[in-house]
Amino acid sequence: MKNILGVLKTKKFWIELLVMTLGMMITACAVYYFLVPSKLIIGTISGLSIVISGVSDSLFGVALPVSTVILVINAILLVLAYFLIGKEFGIKTVYTALILGPMMRVLETYFPYERFIQQGSATPSIMGDIWFDLCCFVLLLSAAQAVLFKINASTGGLDILAKIVNKYLHFDIGTSVSVAGAIICCTAFAINPFHMVVIGLIGTWINGLVVDYFTAGLNNKKRVCIVSKEYDRIRRYIIDDLVRGCTLYEVTGGYTNEKSIELESLLTKDEFVQLMAFINKNEIKAFITAGNVSEVYGLWLDKKHVKKRVDQR
Repeated sequence: MKNILGVLKTKKFWIELLVMTLGMMITACAVYYFLVPSKLIIGTISGLSIVISGVSDSLFGVALPVSTVILVINAILLVLAYFLIGKEFGIKTVYTALILGPMMRVLETYFPYERFIQQGSATPSIMGDIWFDLCCFVLLLSAAQAVLFKINASTGGLDILAKIVNKYLHFDIGTSVSVAGAIICCTAFAINPFHMVVIGLIGTWINGLVVDYFTAGLNNKKRVCIVSKEYDRIRRYIIDDLVRGCTLYEVTGGYTNEKSIELESLLTKDEFVQLMAFINKNEIKAFITAGNVSEVYGLWLDKKHVKKRVDQR
């Protein structure tokens, strides 16, 4: 109980709670306004829920509410998430998955998509064209997925399956989304014509690519290489002010044959901006190159560990 109360008092908890809530609001709008009207089945649990709703309508004459089906499927998958992925991911995904259905229910009740349907199109569509709906859905969902993956959470449903594939088969998260989604897409043959299924498969593939793109953007670090006679001054700034590590190499200039020291460090984007401001403010003469790094493993320190090291000083 003390641990739980301690977590509730942290700023990190409330920030992540806000991020998860906003992410799921975006997801709910994307599903309800861009998938439900056209019955476009992208490889998501929401898409599978639309299929189940359509099948129940055909077989029993009663269409189960999509929001209710999503809630039931997510509840089952949450058990898998808790045991197969980890407690933190499972607990966070319990929250995100369980609020998706109620959020969609609010949209169904107070802001029904029928108010916004474009008239005159062969397929019911908010944007008036199924491809525009597809693009809007993929962009909104992929952005929400990438942000939630960043804080070790997910939108639930397919993301849980993708995270399991990612953890145990070591696929990229975008590839995992595409593989799991393609399987779900094929269930759309039960309610949709062939061309709609193909559009769904294309959308699932694009979703995987865009998730990887957004994820890489959020995880990007800067590898900075600096050659300067004042390398020790720069080194002290990186270690003492930015609280990051660096590596020193002895190099020889190919043009002058002069020996120098090259400093290399891995920084976040904000830290790189601070370093450049320091160099410019102090008029330090230096040759600097910087490149993006999308994946970092091993001893990279996150902000929590950096703060701990600063406090210890």
